[in-house]
Amino acid sequence: METVICVNDLKKTYKTHRRKAGFFNAVKSLFKREIVLKHALQGVNFSIKEGEIVGFIGPNGAGKSTTIKALSGVLHPTSGSVNSLGFIPWKDRVKYVKNIGVVFGQKPQLHWDLPPLDTYWLNKDVYDIPEYEFKKRLNHMIKLLDVEEVVHTPTRDLSLGERMKCKLIAALLHNPKLVFLDEPSIGLDVIAKDRFRDFIVDINKKFKTTFIVTTHDMGDIEKLCKRIIIINYGVIVYDGPIEKIKKEYLTHKHLDVKFNDLKKKFKLSGCKIIKEDEYELKIELDTKKQTIKNAINYLITNFDVADIIVQDPPIEEIIQKIYREKRK
Repeated sequence: METVICVNDLKKTYKTHRRKAGFFNAVKSLFKREIVLKHALQGVNFSIKEGEIVGFIGPNGAGKSTTIKALSGVLHPTSGSVNSLGFIPWKDRVKYVKNIGVVFGQKPQLHWDLPPLDTYWLNKDVYDIPEYEFKKRLNHMIKLLDVEEVVHTPTRDLSLGERMKCKLIAALLHNPKLVFLDEPSIGLDVIAKDRFRDFIVDINKKFKTTFIVTTHDMGDIEKLCKRIIIINYGVIVYDGPIEKIKKEYLTHKHLDVKFNDLKKKFKLSGCKIIKEDEYELKIELDTKKQTIKNAINYLITNFDVADIIVQDPPIEEIIQKIYREKRK
């Protein structure tokens, strides 16, 4: 597959200043400021191939937004290089933006007083989309996202979730080769999230559209992305498959046990009770200290068990563990 993005030793340093509290220090700072350098990116390297859906994640202040701004062409880095779709984003911005789509969760991308449908027709002319292709693509997307009535309502009257769906359509109408999604499922309910994710997968398969997803919703990452890039303190700390990271960092399992009768006290080495009800236990099992087989045998032998469900811990726990480790 063709490489669509190649990032090499990308760095960004911001100049800012700080001062102590108080009127005297405020006046002093007018004449002499203490300059502080903030290294937002410290040599970022990665490449992305055509048709990938990549999760780009990290804690607040890690450098996610700075990287995405450089990739979308709105920020000029201090040093390093980016080749995206054959363009240098911040130098070839006019030509480059015709080939990308952007959805930012909190940024206005629809005309506030107009229905989304009017914005779509305006975009048709901006991107010079042939009318037949425009109508075919628009109708397909409206049906998939179930917004037949929504697109006729003024944007100001839409809920956050409805606006997010309409924003996604606006970003994809010109059939971009590369799409940046920043918190794309914000404001969506559970059913809408599933429809939203299915829509992205459908577009990805049908048009080989490359997606970069930045989000704090690990549900989006798990269901959309096979590969994740984790950034922390301006440095890439992991780049690879989600399954690999689970194998490397997954050191415990969750057991959800339901009982017909729970009279005895559960006590087994390597296990910790994280929730206890009258007829149910949620147990965290350390796989380095205890096997799942032994734990299940112990439960069945000593208790009147109705059901046992063994689960991996949420991906959030694994990601948090990586964040904490890289801070040390």
